[in-house]
Amino acid sequence: MPEDHDADPQQTTSSPPAFVDLMALKQLPSPSHLPGIAHDEPERIERFQSLAAPYPPGEGQMAFGGHVYAQSAYAASKTVDKGFIIHDMTGTFILPGRLDVPYEYTVRHLRDGKMYCTRAVDARQSGKVCFSCLCSFKRGEGAETFGHQPVSAQERFGDVLAAKRPEEQTVSPSVDAEWWTDLVEQGSISEREFPGLDVRKVDMAGFNDAEDVKRCPEKFRQLHLYALKGLPGGDLGREELKEREAAGEYDNLYACAHMYSSDRNSLLLIPRALGHKNWIAMASLTLTVVFHLHGDALRMVDWDAGAGDSGDLSMKWFVQEGWTPRSGENRAIHESWLWSPDGRLLATSYQDSLLRLRKREGKL
Repeated sequence: MPEDHDADPQQTTSSPPAFVDLMALKQLPSPSHLPGIAHDEPERIERFQSLAAPYPPGEGQMAFGGHVYAQSAYAASKTVDKGFIIHDMTGTFILPGRLDVPYEYTVRHLRDGKMYCTRAVDARQSGKVCFSCLCSFKRGEGAETFGHQPVSAQERFGDVLAAKRPEEQTVSPSVDAEWWTDLVEQGSISEREFPGLDVRKVDMAGFNDAEDVKRCPEKFRQLHLYALKGLPGGDLGREELKEREAAGEYDNLYACAHMYSSDRNSLLLIPRALGHKNWIAMASLTLTVVFHLHGDALRMVDWDAGAGDSGDLSMKWFVQEGWTPRSGENRAIHESWLWSPDGRLLATSYQDSLLRLRKREGKL
C-alpha cells in the first residue's frame, strides 16, 4: 500500500490531497525497551515517522491539530492484529505542531486481549513530545442485541440539508471567522486546498438566528458535510479495491479520516455561538472520539453511486453536527455527533479548549 513505501525522511513541502498519502508513515527502528523499564519486564514499542507535511490553518506556522490526532491513531493501528478497529481515543495537545519537521510516533503496547487492545502513543517533533494519547481497539462481536440513538441530523435538519447538494455547499474556510472570510472575499488572502477530505459548511443561519438559540448558546448548531479525497487503496483496480474494503482492510484508515474531520474548524464554532467575533487565544487541550459503529458505517466509498462522468468513484457524504454545551474559566467545550449518510450515529467527539477573549474597557 502507498502509505508504507520507503521515502526520504524529510517531509514534503505541501500536503498531498489524498487522505491515504497524507497519513503515510515510515517505520523506524524500535528500541528493545524503554528507559526506566526493567529489562526482565520488556514493554514492546514501535516507532513511525510521518512523510507528508500537515495543513497550516490560516496560512500560519502551526499545523492543523487534527493531523497529529488522526495520524497517532493510524500509527497505533499499524501495531494491532487484523480485525482490531479503533473504537475510542483520548489525546492531549501539549505543544503546537510544527510544519518544518516530521512527527515521530512512539507506540507502546499496553494491552493485547482477545477482544480489546490498547496503545499509548507519544508524538514528537525534534525530540519534544507535542501530543500524547491512549487509543483503544476492539474486534467485531457479531449481531447487535441492543442499541439506541438520538433522532438523526438528517431528520431534524432535513430541509436545510436538502436545500443544496453537498457539492454546492460552501467549502469550509481555512479559518471559520468573519475577519478571515472577509479577507478572502476581498482577495487579500488566497486559501490553499484543505487536504485529505472535502469539507463543506452548511448554512445554518435560519436555525441559529432564532431568539431562543441566541439566548441559549448550547442550542446553537453547525452542520458540516465531509467526504474522502482519493481512494484508500491508491491505484488498485475497482474490483480489488471493493473486495479489500469489504474485508475491512481500510477500516482503521477510514476511522482516522472521521477523526481528522471532527477537528476541522471545531473550536471556531464556540465564539460564534457565544456571540463573540474576536478572541486573543484559542487552542485545543484534549480531544476524545468514540466510535459507536464499525464495518460498513465507517466506509467512505459510495459503491451504489458508481463512477462519475470522469470515471472516478463517488464518495459518501457524512454529516458532523457540532455545538458547545458549556464554557467558563477561559475554557470551552466543543461536542459533535458524526452521522453516516443513512442517519446512523457513527461517532461522538468531545473537545476541551482554551478560549480567551479581550477584556472589556475599564476591566482589569
